[in-house]
Amino acid sequence: MGTINGADTALVLVSAALVFIMTPGLAFFYGGLARRKNMLSLMMQSFIAMGLVALVWFFGGFSLAFGHDMGGLLGGLEYFALRGVGMTPSTTYATTIPFLVFFLYQMMFVIITPALITGAFAGRMRFASYLVFLVLWVMLVYVPVAHWSWDVGGWMERLGFVDFAGGVVVHVTAGAAALASVIALGKRKIAKGESLAPSNVTYVALGVALLWFGWFGFNGGSALASNGIAAAAWVNSMLSASAAMMTWLFADRIQNGKFSATAPLVGAVVGLVAITPSAGYVLPWAAIVIGTLVGVICFLMMGLMHKLHFDDALDVFACHGTGGVVGSILVGVFAQKSVDGISGLVEGNWHQFGVQVLGVVACFAFSFIVTLLILKVMNAIHPIRVSEAVEAKGLDEGEFGEEAY
Repeated sequence: MGTINGADTALVLVSAALVFIMTPGLAFFYGGLARRKNMLSLMMQSFIAMGLVALVWFFGGFSLAFGHDMGGLLGGLEYFALRGVGMTPSTTYATTIPFLVFFLYQMMFVIITPALITGAFAGRMRFASYLVFLVLWVMLVYVPVAHWSWDVGGWMERLGFVDFAGGVVVHVTAGAAALASVIALGKRKIAKGESLAPSNVTYVALGVALLWFGWFGFNGGSALASNGIAAAAWVNSMLSASAAMMTWLFADRIQNGKFSATAPLVGAVVGLVAITPSAGYVLPWAAIVIGTLVGVICFLMMGLMHKLHFDDALDVFACHGTGGVVGSILVGVFAQKSVDGISGLVEGNWHQFGVQVLGVVACFAFSFIVTLLILKVMNAIHPIRVSEAVEAKGLDEGEFGEEAY
């Protein structure tokens, strides 16, 4: 059994708190980007995940993700309701911190992941349906992928696939699910002349500030130890976000002929998404390259989605899905042994690159297909989309009887 290290434990506890604040940050980010009539409903979809998903993780989710492996596909139930999860370290995961702290840290990841999807179907899904969707999606999509990628017995882990802080587990799964939800729910009903511009750019800025702040815990804490790898992850997170922010600032300026306050804020988030899977595996110069490359790719993907008339309201697929896919593959390009023992194409390792591509494709396809099936089955049992009258009025007033301001 491992010995508890105070510095490691403190880092992960603080990082858990940092990741926790990301979900309220997402609520403000999405709320500010949305139309005013749907602001509260969209923010509530993020906040409610903090309550419901935490309970799902306690009652089985954590155990199925990190319990005794069952053929590389799923864990067992020995940790159900925290049975066997206490103040002593695990012999397998994060062996220098209490197992209870590892559980808490992982809980913060699973809370924000399904909340990311909500931006895609903003203004369309019934709140009651969303609550059911939260439970089903976490158990049927997030839990299996987390096991495949992060459990020592998961099939992707055995192949050598790496995902430092959730590029696939969080962003690829959420992005694929966002695309599936857009297809399942259909386009929004937009009144003639109705503006789709962000309703509150100051909320967008506040949300990005909280997300960026929390992301240091998201990536840095994933080292699970107070060491040089954690430091590298913090630095790389900052540099990738900065590079993507500047890329979006000038890309939007070239496209629209003037500077935008919103574009660089979204760009910063894209840069954070992209560096998530490689934060502890690459050198700082590579973080800048990753942020710049993904900034361009995601900006172009957003334009393509609009041209193809996919009504992803807040561009979740273009930002999180595409950023997660490209960032996860780039681990296999820019990883260097000198950082944390993983090498990529820059050091001639074609195998790692191939494994990364395989893992990304498998998880994207799995999340897309299972999410589509969940929504189709739910809709067959009871309509998951609000009525046209409620949609026209706005979900804030139509479902909650409240207004943002």
